[in-house]
Amino acid sequence: MSVATIKVIQHERWGRCVSLASDRVELLATLDFGPRIIHLSSQGGTNLFLEDKDDALTNGGDAFEPVGGDKWHIYGGHRLWTSPERLPRTTYPDNDPIEWAQVGERGIVLRPSEERWNQVAKEIEIQLDASGDGITVTHRVTNKGAWPINFAVWALSVMGAGGRAIVPMSGANTGLLPNRRFILWPYARLNDSRIVFTESEVVVNQGDGPTPYKFGSDNEAGWAAYSNHGDTFIKRYTSVPGGTYPDFGVSFELYTNNLMLELETLGELQEVESGETLTHVETWRVVKGLDLKRGTEQEAVAKLQPYVQ
Repeated sequence: MSVATIKVIQHERWGRCVSLASDRVELLATLDFGPRIIHLSSQGGTNLFLEDKDDALTNGGDAFEPVGGDKWHIYGGHRLWTSPERLPRTTYPDNDPIEWAQVGERGIVLRPSEERWNQVAKEIEIQLDASGDGITVTHRVTNKGAWPINFAVWALSVMGAGGRAIVPMSGANTGLLPNRRFILWPYARLNDSRIVFTESEVVVNQGDGPTPYKFGSDNEAGWAAYSNHGDTFIKRYTSVPGGTYPDFGVSFELYTNNLMLELETLGELQEVESGETLTHVETWRVVKGLDLKRGTEQEAVAKLQPYVQ
């Protein structure tokens, strides 16, 4: 059994952080704002997540007056939102210190202050498995208001620049009927050279493009991968076939611009009663030495298959 190490450190850029590590992976979660899982790497490896050290990605202005006028900052890393996306509800500024607690010998839970204008409370629990290789990330959002509200739990992993993402497409044989949804946002261009379709996957090479690009898909296989710095991040979730999801019914979304790429999974869209909590679980794995950036997109898909079958 791999030993987990949990401790609070002072990060030179992000201030107080709680470190969760095994002999195979390292994570850092911020405590002075967030929550953000700001760092994820193999042991001794390079961070696979974006760190927006120059504060290049922010949102503010008059629309944020209802929530106190503060700016929202991406910061980077992995975050928890709710969908459908609305301004300023979704980008509620999360700039205040958060509470944390150890959960068992191998986990932590992160609890920010209640979003008073939205009347929801969020938390992220992180658990290392016994091998030290796998990570379970549980997202919870509780309705703290007096009446029901509708939302889906939305988990976003913000990956650093320069990598390659691979997302499966549905392979169901539906005969004369369609078998998949591929949803595009207004700024996405069909001729964007960063996007490559193989027979069974969508491959996105993060880099400079004419515009941002975003797509949504059913992703019934329930996984997505991103390779950078010689390692590969794989995350899984449960996609409900025929489930009720936002954004034309897709459970997975990918967004990229010139600075980063986001792998986004969603729970089902539900009416949530006062006091009720929605939960959405992802499982993560970092495969050290699995480099999917070399070679063609088809070669990358073939190299990944043993890890996602």
